[in-house]
Amino acid sequence: MEGLPHQPRLDLSSRLVAPVSPDQTEGPLGGSKLPLAVLLLGPTGSGKTALSLALGECFSGEIVSCDSVAVYRGMDLGTAKPTPEERARLPHHLIDVADPDQPFTAGEYSRQARAALYEIVARRRLPIVTGGTGLYLRALTEGLFAGPARQTELRIRFDRSRQRHGKPWLHRVLARLDPSSAARIHANDTPKLIRAIEVCLTSRKPLLRIGLNPPRKALYDRLNQRASAMFSAGLIEETRGLLARYGSVKALDSLGYRQAAAVLSGTLTLAAAIEAAQQGHRNYAKRQLTWFRREPSVHWLEAFGDQPETLRAAIALVESHA
Repeated sequence: MEGLPHQPRLDLSSRLVAPVSPDQTEGPLGGSKLPLAVLLLGPTGSGKTALSLALGECFSGEIVSCDSVAVYRGMDLGTAKPTPEERARLPHHLIDVADPDQPFTAGEYSRQARAALYEIVARRRLPIVTGGTGLYLRALTEGLFAGPARQTELRIRFDRSRQRHGKPWLHRVLARLDPSSAARIHANDTPKLIRAIEVCLTSRKPLLRIGLNPPRKALYDRLNQRASAMFSAGLIEETRGLLARYGSVKALDSLGYRQAAAVLSGTLTLAAAIEAAQQGHRNYAKRQLTWFRREPSVHWLEAFGDQPETLRAAIALVESHA
């Protein structure tokens, strides 16, 4: 996937925010105008990974993947999921969390992604939700901030973190988010601490949606090149191994794998499979843009996410978001 060269501190704008340790009392989410989370929308191949990494390094962020195929272990070449090198730059969530023969619904994604999102904010870091699966995104965001509902998954994860870090940990989290509430609640009162954190997180500022809409011809050219590169990198062999282990499961009917399986079964030549995959990715990108056009309040950027001017514009949006 397209990416910007790794730099500890990006120097593309005079308005950059320096990364802040989550252990510090004052950080990107403490008293600033940053949103609760940034959603990066856009079609496949538009450079969302590159932009998410750059923004994450600017704003002390963590990445929450929103991709219905990237959740599966072993499905690497056909998904364009972040590389191991990219994942080493920032924490990533909801990647490689299920085997291909395990159904992973939009509802299950929503539960796990919400828990990850709240936990990231509790660490005083900025969640950056990145991906192109519109149904997953809708499941995650609908009703997410309607009120301080009790979050069972969040409570379980907080309880596990408390067991790892000791009882004072929850109190420190609340003190960062809401010092006045922390002053009223005893450090050992776990139920009240968790409830106060829930209320604080669910009542924070709204989501910031940033959309990528690069020139259509340039996008299609990238998609054609990427689909061809997937096959050159060994997509057919990866598919062979997945079929041998899991059989013809639904996950392997996704773009790229479907065409690779057709080559293995003898119903498509390699050249025809590549052409079909290229056409499939172009069609998918068009459907994604149609879906995301229905999302509310998207700030559209008419460029690829790995271009410096796009990063500058995205940084300005995050910093000015109230």
